[in-house]
Amino acid sequence: MRLASGSGEGGWPFACEGGVVCADAGRLASEAAHAKTVQPPADLHAAVYGCTDDDPEPHFIGWLADVDPDELFASGKAWGVTVRRVAAVVD
Repeated sequence: MRLASGSGEGGWPFACEGGVVCADAGRLASEAAHAKTVQPPADLHAAVYGCTDDDPEPHFIGWLADVDPDELFASGKAWGVTVRRVAAVVD
């Protein structure tokens, strides 16, 4: 393979076999040069949300591993209790 005399975006040379300039080569080179690093998806954790006397709007109460939503509701300490999966870093 030999390179054509032209260059793609950013001065990257591009060509196809036989010296024919490829229309996509410059675009592909540019995309590769400007590619963003994809972050892995965050871990999802079960969080308990609900309303309390202190804060009647739904808010985070605790992690499901630490809080029993049924007990909170049955005791009357919280209402509108839900468990949501949220992306979070948990220590």
